Amino acid sequence: MMTLLSIFQSVLAAMFGVQSSKKYQYDFTHTHFWPYLVVGTLFVILFVVGLILLVNGIVLAGENGS
Repeated sequence: MMTLLSIFQSVLAAMFGVQSSKKYQYDFTHTHFWPYLVVGTLFVILFVVGLILLVNGIVLAGENGS
């Protein structure tokens, strides 16, 4: 049984392209894909929201500084 932490680690490693093929094979032969789909979707949403907040913060700082 995969724990939420190991699923998160697998998704994070896959997002950065450093997931080993051995770990990839283990993940998808011992568990269903649904937990990875949910965690991956949440990660992407949080990543995009974080980028939006970062860019808005930089733009606001530029407007206030000039």
